[in-house]
Amino acid sequence: MTAANTRLELTWPNKDKFLLVPKDDTGKPVWVDPDHPAAREVRLSDFGANYGEVNEDDPFGDNLMFCGDSLDVLRILAEVPEYARHYRGKVKLVYIDPPFNTGQTFTHYDDWMEHSTWLSFMRDRLLAIKELLSPDGSVWVHLDDAEVHRMRCLMDEVFGAENFVATVVWEKTDSPRMDAKTFSVRHDTIVVFQRSEAFAVTRLPAELGSHYNKVDEQGRAYYLKPLRAMGGQGSTRAARPNLYFGLVAPDGREVFPKLPDGGDGAWRWGKDKCVRDAHLIEWVEGRSGWAPYFRIVGDVETGRPPETIWNHAEVGSTRTSAREIKSILAGTAFSTPKPERLLERVIHIGSNPGDIVLDCFGGSGTTAAVAHKMGRRWVTTEILPETIATFTSPRLQKVVAGEDPGGITESVGWTGGGDFREVSVAPSMYEVTPVGVMLADWATNGRFARAVAGQLGFEWQSKKHAPFCGVRGRMRLAVFDGAVGVEEASDVLAALGEKERVTIVAKVVLPGVEEYLAEHSRGSRVKKAPRDLLAGKTRRRRKAEDTPA
Repeated sequence: MTAANTRLELTWPNKDKFLLVPKDDTGKPVWVDPDHPAAREVRLSDFGANYGEVNEDDPFGDNLMFCGDSLDVLRILAEVPEYARHYRGKVKLVYIDPPFNTGQTFTHYDDWMEHSTWLSFMRDRLLAIKELLSPDGSVWVHLDDAEVHRMRCLMDEVFGAENFVATVVWEKTDSPRMDAKTFSVRHDTIVVFQRSEAFAVTRLPAELGSHYNKVDEQGRAYYLKPLRAMGGQGSTRAARPNLYFGLVAPDGREVFPKLPDGGDGAWRWGKDKCVRDAHLIEWVEGRSGWAPYFRIVGDVETGRPPETIWNHAEVGSTRTSAREIKSILAGTAFSTPKPERLLERVIHIGSNPGDIVLDCFGGSGTTAAVAHKMGRRWVTTEILPETIATFTSPRLQKVVAGEDPGGITESVGWTGGGDFREVSVAPSMYEVTPVGVMLADWATNGRFARAVAGQLGFEWQSKKHAPFCGVRGRMRLAVFDGAVGVEEASDVLAALGEKERVTIVAKVVLPGVEEYLAEHSRGSRVKKAPRDLLAGKTRRRRKAEDTPA
């Protein structure tokens, strides 16, 4: 690679490997080669309890609360066809509050990773998030100072530096830490990237101050600012000679910008803009004669653009969020909650009612709770079952039942309704042994077939479609829990429709099957599990590739 086509890139140890786990029993990260089964596995998921008015015809489109690792859930949403048709390329807003890598250990999750481990951990998840975002979507990553500078570089690499939108500073505490050894840190940072230029913010409600003390011909409130540039060397003729020219006052005299001491000043606008926006210039007569001002019109209907500094009085603080959790869950405390007003602002700016909001580091469920109250669809996931049982699920049940009195409930007029489903992520279908990759003991019967369908990107079909259990375009899927021979392959081919082909997966492939398929059904194929399921060339084929010529 030459210097001309080399791009800026953040590098770290083991970047070319897959991070299997951030910490094993010894406290060290485990890295494996990219061809390891876990690097490409799409896991099985199972629906559990549901709450509210769920959709029995298509449960995959309900609000979903997953229990499992965030990367596994992101892969399920993007790759399993039943989920992918709802979520791949359709998520409007992703807000994540990942481990900050601060070296602290919190009660409800472990927040420790060495920099390179943390970067690989986040890189894999950001790449998966990118596949889920809609063209007009955005991702918001909430961090403190420990990793935010590296995160910005990482997101430049994943999403493209041109898609950086803003860095928001949240004043998270309402008082200084008097025991701080150097600076008392009172803020967190939220880094915002768009998926593409199609992204647009929803402006915030505008409240006009008392200085909007005039009304124009259209009934809009406005105030006046001097057209002469004020303060600094840039306000002088010497600094900006192109902004020194005469304007004709109402009395016919030509007026030039003058400094208070009588020296030559400068206008804020150039000649062309003065002509183009002459309707905004208003002349005011004073002791020294006429002076031009320009109108600043306040438009309540279009609102105001969001700013990058959010203070605790507007969106709440950590003290606010701690009170909210205790109020909602009868005194139970969570280590790192975020206030509902903070998420209300994020969701307002980045989405509209009916849009999908995703948080794959669910924690106490603030993002999902606020999205629900604001009329968005949502998906959230939390890795620890005890966190879900103690915080996330009880909180969201209260939201659905209209029994959540805190946060934004009153301000948005929330009284209950909606639904959500609990979804669990299955353990890995593969076990790495000294003699190679083996199938897990649970991978039998229907669960094995469902897992294979998700792994290969087939939409699952029920037993009534036997001998098939999946479909992808004109390609059908048949899964055998044991061995497949020529006789079984013949029965499968006999059930195919016109122009259909089949992918057969079996734990044992007897001699002659491949040759039989090649002779009698060109384009059909047979795979041995687990050997052939994770080969890169067989993963997630597109429908066009499965359509016979």
